[in-house]
Amino acid sequence: QVQLVESGGGLVQAGGSLRLSCVASGSISGINFMGWYRQAPGKQRELVVSFTARGSTTNLDSVKGRFAISRDNAKNTVYLQMNSLNAEDTAVYYCNTVPSRFGWGQGTQVTVSS
Repeated sequence: QVQLVESGGGLVQAGGSLRLSCVASGSISGINFMGWYRQAPGKQRELVVSFTARGSTTNLDSVKGRFAISRDNAKNTVYLQMNSLNAEDTAVYYCNTVPSRFGWGQGTQVTVSS
């Protein structure tokens, strides 16, 4: 079973940027559909951005044009670049397949101060 470890979160002011990383314990080169999810306090986990068969897609309208997913298969790592952050982006961020089939990592907390 592949284990996922997310990192890169932190406290940032509104308008700032963060780059999250997700390192897998095994190879992800054969896994097309990886994605980033987030869970805000009191809310369900939701899919934010993900890879598709033809590239990537933004699954949440609120992050369109601000968030981008990328990957480095040689490093078994998936990234999430987040720009123009706002308070509504405050959440714990996770990566997983789409749909999720690996165990969830501990996530990385992103807190945006307004």
